[in-house]
Amino acid sequence: MRSPEHIGIIGAGIVGLALARHITLHRPGTRVTVLEKENRVAAHQTGHNSGVVHAGLYYRPGSLKATLCRRGVGMLREYCAEHGLPYREAGKLLVAVDAADEDRLDDVERRARENGVPGVIRLGPDGIRDVEPHAVGLAGLHSPTTAITDFVAVAEQLADDVRRGGGRVLLNTPVLDLRQDPDRAEVLTGDPKGERVVHRFDQVVLCGGLHSDRLARMAGADPDPRVVPFRGHYHEIVPERRDLVRGLLYPVPDPRYPFLGVHLTRHIHGEVMAGPNAILATALEGYRARDLRARELGRTLTWPGFWRLARRHWAVGARETIVSASRAVFAAQARRLLPEITTADLRPAPAGVRAQALGRDGSLLDDFHVDTHGRVVCVRNAPSPAATSSLAIAEFLYDSHLAGHRPTRA
Repeated sequence: MRSPEHIGIIGAGIVGLALARHITLHRPGTRVTVLEKENRVAAHQTGHNSGVVHAGLYYRPGSLKATLCRRGVGMLREYCAEHGLPYREAGKLLVAVDAADEDRLDDVERRARENGVPGVIRLGPDGIRDVEPHAVGLAGLHSPTTAITDFVAVAEQLADDVRRGGGRVLLNTPVLDLRQDPDRAEVLTGDPKGERVVHRFDQVVLCGGLHSDRLARMAGADPDPRVVPFRGHYHEIVPERRDLVRGLLYPVPDPRYPFLGVHLTRHIHGEVMAGPNAILATALEGYRARDLRARELGRTLTWPGFWRLARRHWAVGARETIVSASRAVFAAQARRLLPEITTADLRPAPAGVRAQALGRDGSLLDDFHVDTHGRVVCVRNAPSPAATSSLAIAEFLYDSHLAGHRPTRA
């Protein structure tokens, strides 16, 4: 079987760039082109997250998330060491503040051990204070190897690797259309001057994040699942109060939702963030509350899965909206873990937007999800821990969807 001669990757986030690098390393001679609509790499989800390198505590054993997270941690740690990129094992502490939390903590501990997360320790109230002196809870679970890094710096290094390996990373190159036939895939792009260019590929991989479902539909794929954007607001702890948090301080997650709730994270450059919460964004790239794109919001509101989700979880949505609107309420959420924190200790910080795949039946896709339509490989759902797992995701995509693969008729 012949290998693809020219592979196009749409999206210069950390997953797309990791895949491009993997191809240049493992299939010399193959041309690789990354198409990115922004003027820089890592412009969206990669550049708007907390910088946490997840150890694999939460994920269902045997799932792609669990498998690729655990492999990805080691690969990322080695990659950062090789290139002199920042990487520090800050440690994560999950704190149970009531009996319901303790029950859920049991499940997290079981999953962590089944996933092979090293060094996980169950703690009582005194042990919590040993790890995070200002935190209070009934029980805790400590993951000392959970780390922090600068994912933008990692993505920029990956882009440099791609270029040195003979690949191209084309910025300011939005995708306008995608067509395929049995012999090739064609991607029409634009540029700031209004010029149009047709790129011809043997295979295309969609790593478009917030735009992944729109790109998949261009390729003729099923519209289910659809990406629904959720904005997460952050607050920064003022510099003089950063000593309230040593590492990463988290609530026990509710397994019904893919969001972790307000948590406190020390970043690689010293900042300490509180957040994010999660509310519906009114634009795919709606980082501010006033960002509204009627067409994009309309696509969300006309998706049957959205209303099925809303009927089941309207109370949670209302609560998250209140948390987002009030710094005092936001601080109250943080005080469940860190009683000393006050409203005055917080100042607004930039938000992030998560691309959450939502099924027609109202189900939130939890695991990574990839499907192939003819010559196009569609990464349909790659939320956290995708940045942590990026090098392992690249390996998986190459081995499962590209290496030795002869594209089928669409």
